[in-house]
Amino acid sequence: MSHKLASAFIAALFLAISSLSGVRAEPPRPTTNNAAVLSADEARRALDTLQDDKKRVQMIDTLRAIANASGPQQPAPPAPEQKSPIPLSADGLGAQLLLTVSEEIGDISSQIASVARTITHFPAFYYWIVRTANDPAAYNLLIEIAWKLALVVGCALAAEWVLFRLIRRPVAFLEGRVPQTAHLPAQVLPIADPPSSVADVTPAPELSKRRHSLARVWQVMLRLPYVLGRLVLELLPVLLFVGVATALLGTEIGQPTTVRLVILAVVNAYAFSRGLICVVRALAGPFGLFPVRAETAAYVEIWARRIVGVGVTGIAFANVALLLGLHRAGYAALLRMVMLVVHLFVVVIILQCRRQVAEAIRAPAERQGIAARLRDRIAGGWHYLAIALDLALWAVWALNIRNGYSLLLQYFVGTIAVALITRVAIMVTLGLIDRGFRIKPEILQRFPGLEIRANRYLPLLRKTVSGVIAFIGFVAVLEVWGVDAIVWFYGGQIGSRLISAVVTIGLAVFIAAAIWEASNALLDRQINTLSRDGHYARAARLRTFQPMLRTALLCLIATIVGLTALSEIGVNVAPLLAGAGIVGIAIGFGSQKLVQDLITGLFLLLENTVQVGDNVSVSGLSGVVENVSIRTIRLRAGDGAVHIVPFSAVTTITNASRGAGNASVSVNVAYKEDTDRAGQILKDIVEEMRREPDFRALIRGDLDLWGIDKVDGAMVSIVGQIRCTEAGRWPVQREFNRRMKLRFQQHGINVASATQTILMHIAPPADGAANLTPRRAAG
Repeated sequence: MSHKLASAFIAALFLAISSLSGVRAEPPRPTTNNAAVLSADEARRALDTLQDDKKRVQMIDTLRAIANASGPQQPAPPAPEQKSPIPLSADGLGAQLLLTVSEEIGDISSQIASVARTITHFPAFYYWIVRTANDPAAYNLLIEIAWKLALVVGCALAAEWVLFRLIRRPVAFLEGRVPQTAHLPAQVLPIADPPSSVADVTPAPELSKRRHSLARVWQVMLRLPYVLGRLVLELLPVLLFVGVATALLGTEIGQPTTVRLVILAVVNAYAFSRGLICVVRALAGPFGLFPVRAETAAYVEIWARRIVGVGVTGIAFANVALLLGLHRAGYAALLRMVMLVVHLFVVVIILQCRRQVAEAIRAPAERQGIAARLRDRIAGGWHYLAIALDLALWAVWALNIRNGYSLLLQYFVGTIAVALITRVAIMVTLGLIDRGFRIKPEILQRFPGLEIRANRYLPLLRKTVSGVIAFIGFVAVLEVWGVDAIVWFYGGQIGSRLISAVVTIGLAVFIAAAIWEASNALLDRQINTLSRDGHYARAARLRTFQPMLRTALLCLIATIVGLTALSEIGVNVAPLLAGAGIVGIAIGFGSQKLVQDLITGLFLLLENTVQVGDNVSVSGLSGVVENVSIRTIRLRAGDGAVHIVPFSAVTTITNASRGAGNASVSVNVAYKEDTDRAGQILKDIVEEMRREPDFRALIRGDLDLWGIDKVDGAMVSIVGQIRCTEAGRWPVQREFNRRMKLRFQQHGINVASATQTILMHIAPPADGAANLTPRRAAG
């Protein structure tokens, strides 16, 4: 019977309700012969079919058609076996898990269909309507019931109206005497002379709440006599209505018996509805026992009228239909549907009032702790539990489950207890985890990046631990519901294999994460150590290698963990490895340029040709190296542009950051100037710059003056160089040129211009031919 109840709850789409699985009826014991064993319900349906002429004729026609069928039917050819695109082994975890899930889904679907057939017997209701419409005797009976019902109800309503008019003044008198507000008696407080603080004149909160509660109880006691008197007066017209109707039915109007019973069902339904509405108004309303606001009282009365109207009217209609010949199955189905509508009304009320009830359940803002958090959690989801309980009560009643309400109470209380324990365990465990991840200052000083790395995995660890505890709580809930879930995790069962696979994959992921973080920590620590010790070149080289090492390690770890996970769930990894090898060979042949990039980049990095921060010229492009991957080099030009050069396009690399950067000296002075004097001035400029703090660390030696490099009729070229560091070449050269220009101006040394001087002989006039003199033309 429990599986039957569980199916009903699944049909209601509530997993918490589907747990009532402890009351399933015992299956019939197999007999030694092959005869089919009929249940009482099946025998009753067969008897109804045989007694109904129309159904019996239909059954005979069906059996005759089956017997006259021509020849045995050929069995359908077996469908071709479909192979899974994923190579799952037959005894693997994945195949068994899929098989188990499919079997459970099929079982649940069949149970839902069975419960739906049990609850809904609408064909019986339809056959009753058709039979009643086609039966002249039933039609005449309906006509007789209609006019007698109108007569009885009309007379009873008239008597009720007259009495209602007579009691209006007594009712108004009682409503005017109902106490509306209970005032607290004046409180005498002991006041200090003079008062030392506000506490001396402020009552204790507990005492004030207690006095307020006593005042409310006293107010209810004062209102009780008036409310009861008003309720009695309002019920008098209802009692008169029932009395008049009963008296009329005692005459010839109440004959035959079927007519009397139908009219009594309608009269009782009306009286019951009026009585319930009067009781609701006496409990909650402006003149009720518990005074509420006008809009609240109107809301309560509206929904009370809807629920009572639908429920009582539906039950009365079902009883009338049963008296008029409706089958018992159709009667039961109609009652179930009516009560389902009533329970759905309750669901609507729960949803409309969920915020107000949540505010009443939620803990005050100033309260902290586990109890306050539990109240907040319950306030956020109380309506789900209320809806589940409401539909569960309907399912227990609709399926007529033996001891269903006691089991439902047991399961509901057990579920709430397990949920609370699970929530407390999660909060305590998460608190311990947060406390464990607090790193001491001395450890942080020793490992600066440890806290950042640990915080990366803290959210994932919290979710994983919460999920594990929630899963344990779910298994405990299944045990409370009567499902032997522990058996799933015995040796050889699907649960034990699933847990083993999850634990194995979790360990693989944990080890992979530990290796990953340890490798990154060691690399960062080595780089910091080299930088601290002054080995900047080695630190830059390791920093260049770091992205490629991390990428390679990540690919290796991801591959190993992925293969481990696939192997644990039952996937045959051998074909995957073979396919990966073939794909790798194909990529190697089809991507020769990519392979060339990788190989060239690997050797350039191994030979320490370039490092991050170097100033290089590659393939006609110059800039500072920002990143070096295993395939490309990224340069930042002086104008801010970024150049990405693949290693396959690199033929020559000019690196200006390899420890030395000499500033060249080349100056052209006029032919007439003293070159020794000019050279001495250049040496003095370099000596002056070496004494200054800004250039002392950039210049590695004095001016290396090579001498006169070129002489012509207009100028003399003096060349040399200044030995500098790799970072001081351009600053030193620019400052040297500036000072050289100023110093030459101060000493009157002329720098040779780029103009040319041409000597030309111009022919003199005839009278002055004897006086030929050369003239100079400058151009």
